[in-house]
Amino acid sequence: MPDNQNDKNLLVVVVVEEYARRHKIPANEALGVFIKFGITESIRQCNETLHTQDIYESVSFAEDIITRKNV
Repeated sequence: MPDNQNDKNLLVVVVVEEYARRHKIPANEALGVFIKFGITESIRQCNETLHTQDIYESVSFAEDIITRKNV
């Protein structure tokens, strides 16, 4: 399957927006958190698995990264 950047970018956008909604912060602030912790790239790298999961699992994936890197 070809590497589809649009699909990867769409997944990042959806996860950022859901993370922002869950944490009651603006999407641009959530994106800043994702960039700070390298989550956008992690989501792109794990796209094959994450796109088959419920969006809440992808947000939990992001939250786990933040927790581990924020120790």
